[in-house]
Amino acid sequence: MDTLAPALAMLATFALAVVGARLVWLGTDRRKGVLMLVMAAVLLGNVVVWTL
Repeated sequence: MDTLAPALAMLATFALAVVGARLVWLGTDRRKGVLMLVMAAVLLGNVVVWTL
């Protein structure tokens, strides 16, 4: 369980960053895209804290 949580969080971070960047880039729904990028950054920060 110690390695599963950060691994799943990193997969979710990658998915949020890709989809969020796509939404911002295409301009279809910029607000949701920016929120996804912010969530990806927060999740990445959590993974850094968990692994230190």
